[in-house]
Amino acid sequence: MSVRSIVPAFWTITVVAFSPVVSAAQLEEVVVTAQHRSQSLQDVPVSVSAISGDKMMEAGINRMEDLQAYVPNLTVTESGISTDIFIRGIGTGMNQGFEQSVGMYVDGIYYGRAQLARAPFLDLARVEVLRGPQNILHGKNSIAGAVNLITADATEYFEGLLSTLYEPEFDEKVYDLMLSGPLTDTVGLRFSARIREYGGFMEDLFQKIDGPQYDQETYRLKINWQATDATKVSLKAEIGSFDSLGRQAEIINDEPSTSDVFLFTGRTEAEILDNTQFPGIVNVDTDESVLNNYQDYKGASNGNYSNNDTTNLTLNITNITEGGHEFTSISGYMHYEYSDLCDCDVTPAKLFTLELGEDYTQYSQELRWVSPAGENVDYIGGIYLQRNELDFRDKLIQDSDVVVQLLNAADYLEGGARGDVDPNPLGGSVAEIVGIGDAGNAIENITAPRIFLSTSDIFSAFLQTTFHFGDDWRMTLGGRGTIEKKTGSRKLDLADLDGNSLPIGEVDTVSGITFSAERHDLQGKRTEQSFSPLLNFQWDYSEEGMAYFTATKGVKAGGFDARSNMSPSAEPTPRNPGAVVANQSVLIGTFEYEEEEASSLEFGLKTGLLDGAAEINLAVFYTLYEDLQISIFDGTLGFNVGNAKEAVTQGIEVDGRWQLTDYFSLGGAFSVMDFEFTDFENGQCRQDQAPTSSNGINCDYTGMTNQYVADWSGTFLMGFVAPITDKLGIGLGLDFVFTDKYNPSSNLDPRVEQDGFVKVNGRIGISAIDKQWELALVGKNLTDEVIIVYAADTPLSKTIFGATSHTGFLEPPRSIAMQFTYRM
Repeated sequence: MSVRSIVPAFWTITVVAFSPVVSAAQLEEVVVTAQHRSQSLQDVPVSVSAISGDKMMEAGINRMEDLQAYVPNLTVTESGISTDIFIRGIGTGMNQGFEQSVGMYVDGIYYGRAQLARAPFLDLARVEVLRGPQNILHGKNSIAGAVNLITADATEYFEGLLSTLYEPEFDEKVYDLMLSGPLTDTVGLRFSARIREYGGFMEDLFQKIDGPQYDQETYRLKINWQATDATKVSLKAEIGSFDSLGRQAEIINDEPSTSDVFLFTGRTEAEILDNTQFPGIVNVDTDESVLNNYQDYKGASNGNYSNNDTTNLTLNITNITEGGHEFTSISGYMHYEYSDLCDCDVTPAKLFTLELGEDYTQYSQELRWVSPAGENVDYIGGIYLQRNELDFRDKLIQDSDVVVQLLNAADYLEGGARGDVDPNPLGGSVAEIVGIGDAGNAIENITAPRIFLSTSDIFSAFLQTTFHFGDDWRMTLGGRGTIEKKTGSRKLDLADLDGNSLPIGEVDTVSGITFSAERHDLQGKRTEQSFSPLLNFQWDYSEEGMAYFTATKGVKAGGFDARSNMSPSAEPTPRNPGAVVANQSVLIGTFEYEEEEASSLEFGLKTGLLDGAAEINLAVFYTLYEDLQISIFDGTLGFNVGNAKEAVTQGIEVDGRWQLTDYFSLGGAFSVMDFEFTDFENGQCRQDQAPTSSNGINCDYTGMTNQYVADWSGTFLMGFVAPITDKLGIGLGLDFVFTDKYNPSSNLDPRVEQDGFVKVNGRIGISAIDKQWELALVGKNLTDEVIIVYAADTPLSKTIFGATSHTGFLEPPRSIAMQFTYRM
């Protein structure tokens, strides 16, 4: 849905409102570069939203997750070990082997890794959100849409800004500094910095801290050099760190166990961990905070953190010939690394921890040609090269006596105390395979280290041509051809706490039963060639109205799975040679996955009304996705990549804005959307759900919707700015964000469905007439809605305890901050 210039219009009108000369109310034109040309937003034949940098600072939009409140049909949420970005119900699941289906671009540089969506915003000129496949001009894998971040340039005259924000409830502090101006007649400099600290809104009952705590710093230096009258050079250097302590996760549902192995039947996982009913067999010494197994912004863990560092260098050289042809070179270097610790069982019980980290380096080069506008035929073309190097490592650490005792108890009760034998997932009882009463000893003080390495080399060429048939009709043809070569390797081992590999034996059997993990060492290479076409018609049916129709095809490359704990081979899991009954089980994971394709049709209208005081816009879309890349939780700890054979997303998006007076504005956006998996047999089964697919393992999702999809959603925005004296002005804003119910879980478990809500954000500020200074109150979620943005099965709750449990990630509750801004 296209919010577009609704938001910035509220505040950019301020100068007009305080001007001594009052004129008829007019909407301010919004200029974007969504098609690599400076165009009015009303002339762009794409469903695109734009939000100004000023509005983002005023509304407290600090990063991608905050942006979604102002762009319906955009979902950005941080989960345990990844970040999900969805547009129109399409996104990329939780797997470090994926690149995002929604591409993020910063000053023309592709940011395709999920972790980069967590980086804080800094000194942006605007953000543009494009919906639907964007594989021609934006290229790399942007099959669901693209988010363009454009940083502010150096100014012709000296400018400075100092802004501070303080929110007492969650101890949020934000400091912004910007200095910009000319060094010489031809060289301009802009320095920006942001420091943000956040105390957290979730109470960790075991750690006795609040979380997630954020400690973020970003620094940018941008140099603009007018080398000649025709040539402009821009160099940007940026470094940043964004660290967090704790998570916004808690147990939101915990149902009684159905397993009688430990006599657990009728008790929840929390009740099992809270006390001991097995004298001489198991001693679960766990803090009473495990009993907090319901949603109340309180959780318990043994500690979580994420430390991230980024570096970016961008060189942009633009030359405009005498004939008006523009040639641009964009060279980019981007590197980041992070290290995370995840107590993923979401309890203070010492069950297991997961260490993970990533080191990523990207080099890119784009050469672009843009012909002069206004000719009978105009062109945009170029070539693009990119190389990625990814090193992802994670390690499951099992150093818990609790797990050892629990497994020994299960083994004892199966083989001895109960006097009978129950089958288990690995083809025999635990007692038969490993012996009575000692299963847990096999995984005492072990680790499961994994290394995933991948490189990717991309070459693509693109051309988009627009034919002008008179003043009213235009036809655009476009295409991009891409060749991508990838290598990938993944190795998982079982080792002691010092990293020494363990001999094959009992440890393999019990790891397979408990963690669904087996040793493997895989390597692969793949080369893909693809072509993405585009056809677009535009008709200016009036002086203020334009209609467009677009047909396009997008492609997202295949690759290698980083997060599966099992080999795709049908060979049996390594056996315990000393077992009475040899383990014949086969655990089947994934390694290589195929490309996905999208075929999209879109019809749109963009209409001005009331002599420039209002506008209303409509987009109707239909997109067919084939071999949609899906990340499927294995029910224990890992994620397997699959391809949903076919899915359809379709809907209607309407937005508009109206400048009623020089002082008062209204705006809104509304979306109705339908998503359906039309052929998807190998989905993840919910807890307690029997397999329904033909393979007897997975569940058939055919006819079902997708994660994060609401039948309807939207925003309604109000803005008022006016002088109150000859020296002071006032600004008021209310933003209503509303949605129908949706499911935040990838397995669509109805037990975690998010109800519909209306969330209200607001702002009231007093400023000098010339806006040299401003003091404001900024409110978020004033209706104090409880919003679950992501949910998942709680790891190990089912496999160890037989209990059905769910973990939820939540948005912050109500907050009110004070913000002061001073401009020099």
